[in-house]
Amino acid sequence: MKFQHKPVLFDETIKSLDIQPDGIYIDGTAGGGGHSQAIADQLTTGRLLSIDQDPDAIKAVTERLKDYKCSVIYRANFSEMAEVASNLNFAPADGVLLDIGVSSYQLDNPERGFSYHYDAPLDMRMSKQGVSARDLVNDLTWQQLAQIISRYGEDKNARSIAQGIVRAREQEPIETTLQLAEVIKASVPAAVRRAQGHPARKTFQALRIEVNGELDRLSQGLDAAFSVLKPGGRLSIITFHSLEDRMVKQRMASWCTGCTCPPDFPVCVCGKTPKAELLFKKGLAPSEAELEQNPRSRSARLRTCIKL
Repeated sequence: MKFQHKPVLFDETIKSLDIQPDGIYIDGTAGGGGHSQAIADQLTTGRLLSIDQDPDAIKAVTERLKDYKCSVIYRANFSEMAEVASNLNFAPADGVLLDIGVSSYQLDNPERGFSYHYDAPLDMRMSKQGVSARDLVNDLTWQQLAQIISRYGEDKNARSIAQGIVRAREQEPIETTLQLAEVIKASVPAAVRRAQGHPARKTFQALRIEVNGELDRLSQGLDAAFSVLKPGGRLSIITFHSLEDRMVKQRMASWCTGCTCPPDFPVCVCGKTPKAELLFKKGLAPSEAELEQNPRSRSARLRTCIKL
């Protein structure tokens, strides 16, 4: 299957970076290379570093950017960006882009085991390395599974789903995506099964986040990305669910916070000054036209800050 990913908020994201022809840019989640190519198209003497942890993505973006002399491609997780950028002389940078979460290719490729729409080995590893979703559902206690589903899936049926998984695996190991989806479906109340949307959606999201350590990597990646920016540099981040967006929003707010002294103090004694300012006061959401063309974009938000 060809690596294809339909970038959400594409024009808004590229515009938010305010790309300079001689600038240095980092695409920390290169995917199929759509954003990377759009950045490279605007560079003359500038340079672009494209990073991704997925070996399929690295192959795709390498092919896509093979004729761009400004391009350097490196396989790593974006949380390692500071070290990679330093080693490859891409710091300080004029702009960094992060498109967080699972790509359309990963969702739509049955072999990757991310989706409950296809029957495939239960995997969900973006890097194709380490512990898989299959390992989690067959090895963890129901209490551990319930905690993951509740925390990362925000599913109020986490306890019954986790207990249903453990009961099912006592009969036979849970090996495939559809096998797990059916177990989840059988473990929730009838009203949930009748509701709009598949009852397995939140559990699959939770397992994917746990398998890939997504929120820990995002926290590390935010600090890494901000650290490599030069003054005036821009950090643009696209998120796709509330847990990610909340973290990005709070981290950017902390960078933009100045003096925290009580208002009745005559002078500042905390010495805190803002490190950044927001380009948009609120995150940008997809337009109605984009929602119609790409329903998956509904939960996406774009947030951008400028380093001071």
